Amino acid sequence: MPVLSRPATLEQVELPARAATLAADTDVLVVGGGPSGLGAAVGAADAGARVVLAERYGFFGGNATAALVMPLMSFHTRRSASGASDTAKLLPTDHGPGDPIVAGVLKRLLERLVRAGGAIPPSVDTGYVVPFDPEWFKIAALDLLDEARVSFLMHAFAADVVRAPEAGRISGVVFETKSGPLVVRARVVIDCTGDGDIAARSGAPFEIGRYDGLTQPMSLMFRVVDFQRTAFEAYVRSHPGEWRGVHGLWDLVRRATAAGELNLPREDVLFFATPHEHEVSVNSTRITRVLGVDVWDLSYAEWCGRQQMRQIAAFLRRYVPGFESAYVAQSGVQVGVRETRRILGDYQLTADDVLQARKFDDAVARGAYPVDIHNPDGRGTVLKHVPLGDAYDIPLRCLMPQGLGNVIVAGRCLSGTHEAHSSYRVMPIVMATGQAAGVCAALAAQRDCAPRAVSASEVQRELLRQGASLRRELGG
Repeated sequence: MPVLSRPATLEQVELPARAATLAADTDVLVVGGGPSGLGAAVGAADAGARVVLAERYGFFGGNATAALVMPLMSFHTRRSASGASDTAKLLPTDHGPGDPIVAGVLKRLLERLVRAGGAIPPSVDTGYVVPFDPEWFKIAALDLLDEARVSFLMHAFAADVVRAPEAGRISGVVFETKSGPLVVRARVVIDCTGDGDIAARSGAPFEIGRYDGLTQPMSLMFRVVDFQRTAFEAYVRSHPGEWRGVHGLWDLVRRATAAGELNLPREDVLFFATPHEHEVSVNSTRITRVLGVDVWDLSYAEWCGRQQMRQIAAFLRRYVPGFESAYVAQSGVQVGVRETRRILGDYQLTADDVLQARKFDDAVARGAYPVDIHNPDGRGTVLKHVPLGDAYDIPLRCLMPQGLGNVIVAGRCLSGTHEAHSSYRVMPIVMATGQAAGVCAALAAQRDCAPRAVSASEVQRELLRQGASLRRELGG
């Protein structure tokens, strides 16, 4: 395994001091152009702020595009415990007809994708997920930002912060680029890195993983084409115990494992339909005991994920009807990271809050996705559902890092426990929290005050004006 080994001792090397170029001075800086960053940038711009969105890659979408995390999971309440969709259609079966509880920027993005033929809208037939094409997602994201008049900088990796004279504040963020180090100054900074890089660098406290420090495993996603759906569906009908919704093939996995052809830390295969008839998105690699904020672990995870992908592709061709001529057309630009830092905020969302569908007066987003924990040790996945027909609130306090005055977090790094995080980490919910963070940041920048000084009711009113989904009694 040619991965660079971690040094036995982390010797420090002094670097010469360098100057950085001031690239922009803005009201709101959003760091990270994934779903939460898109929500934050558009939410802030629509609320009247000057916005700069900085992204490390040459495209937007984050895990949706860089890591090929497809499809968008359901953002609807659950109306029945049994499914309404045909299991042979490669779709989830645990959602009956429900009400959408995320709208706003997500709705605008999906409308663009559907019009372009880049996504299938959620319905009973899709199991209330949204199969999408990642290339069309990149284009729709650019159109959304252009419409909102958001300025952006690509190929910019956030490496450090510029501390302000006042305690707990930063005046900007340092980006490493091909043009040398750049600084973007801002009144308010929104951390949409997923890993809480900016908040952590600014001094916010955080937690990682569960009680023993282990995080949910990583997965390298990939797209398989020349898949013959009819042959696969015929196999599923003749082997009803072998497939449930989007996962299964337990018997075939056992046979391939016994033959020494498959060696995976999971017991089944998981894949989803896409907008294309002869394509599936495969989510079956599992890399355990690695940390997404550790460069050595990330390097190993990329190697391990592609070794597993090679095994799975061969297994599908040899063992699974419908895949005889199928091949891998694309893998993620990077491995998909489910969990790293969770920044400690003014409130920490808990599993009980999620599973009891708890409501908060300062709610700025909602979720109904189940607690979904891929075993950090290896095989198995825990699923616990939100009550039928209900959703939980995410309070504004979860977006406010302890000890920081002008940094807001959004997305999977917001304040919550390991268990709660496994629900709110999915892309529709993180886009909603991003939009809420953007609105709060814009209002704070316009008044030259700390985000904490903006009342939740003001944020709620602006979110409702922007078409976001909140409980009816809020925002009055």
